[in-house]
Amino acid sequence: YFHWHLTEDQGWRIEIKKYPKLTEIGSTRPRTLMDWSTREYDETPHSGFYTQEEAKEIVKYAADRFITVIPEVDLPGHMMAALASYPELGCTGGPYEIPCEWGVFPDVLCGGNARALEFAKDVLNEIMDIFPSPYIHIGGDELRYNAWKESPMVRNYMKQNKITSPGGLQVFFTNNISNFLASKNRHMMGWNEITGAQVNDYQRDGSGASQQQLAPGTIVHFWKGEPELIKETIEKGYDIVNSYHIYTYLDYDYESIPLQKSYEFNPIPEGLTEAQQSKVLGIGCQMWGEFIPTVESMNKKIYPRLAAYAEVGWTNPSNKDFDRFRNSLNSFIGHWEKLGIQLGEWK
Repeated sequence: YFHWHLTEDQGWRIEIKKYPKLTEIGSTRPRTLMDWSTREYDETPHSGFYTQEEAKEIVKYAADRFITVIPEVDLPGHMMAALASYPELGCTGGPYEIPCEWGVFPDVLCGGNARALEFAKDVLNEIMDIFPSPYIHIGGDELRYNAWKESPMVRNYMKQNKITSPGGLQVFFTNNISNFLASKNRHMMGWNEITGAQVNDYQRDGSGASQQQLAPGTIVHFWKGEPELIKETIEKGYDIVNSYHIYTYLDYDYESIPLQKSYEFNPIPEGLTEAQQSKVLGIGCQMWGEFIPTVESMNKKIYPRLAAYAEVGWTNPSNKDFDRFRNSLNSFIGHWEKLGIQLGEWK
């Protein structure tokens, strides 16, 4: 599977014909932060997006190689590019600006706004036309509740629907999307905050607490929090994809995740029964592009750790041997070098 993250605060990267401003406005940020410590910016506008036809070409290219592309449209957070394009989707009506730096921002799709839910369904309808994948990823991570807590419209909506917290509203919103996708014979995936898990510091003031139950059949993509959350989620009946960030994020440097640490990752936590172990569908290894200035710098982080993750995903733990793996890398390294791929300093 190729999990393709298509939208972010800093840019909307896929054509949606019903909402042309998403790419007319939302695909361009005016400048880019180059150095966090000095606040130095490159003042050159950055833009770009995939047309639907280009995305379909990638889907076919992958399918010809037996790879399924799973699209991700992040909902309801990480939506600044969408809000800048269609400010009526937010709680305040804007105006909103596309961020030029990375981070987690307080403005999100308005959970009490019927237009926001309609927008999400419209976008996903077009996404499903492009991507035949049985799985559709809706993100759901790093949602700040600031705008929801301050909005009279949201508070009224929560009261009408007997929702007691912003965290509960997120699960309620997510379940609407899950049920919609299920009606189209698709399965929803999302990062593990969609369960109501309070894994971020800014949700630990009680606003993340939720009595809402995530819709059955949802696939929970674990990335953050204590590993015990995986067992708790499985015990509630959900399937898991394990992308625990301290082991699997390819944008982290080799000091944070050396090759051996990549290889030694076990995506199945201890203490699971055999039946529960089967609920762990696999792993994901992520290359996030917040600060990846060149293809060469990207490849140095991907290779050779990608080979380690392949063994993690496809090899019985009892058959894993790091020394054997290291020796077997030599033939791959020769192949990569012939392709002009520069490797990271992993030795």
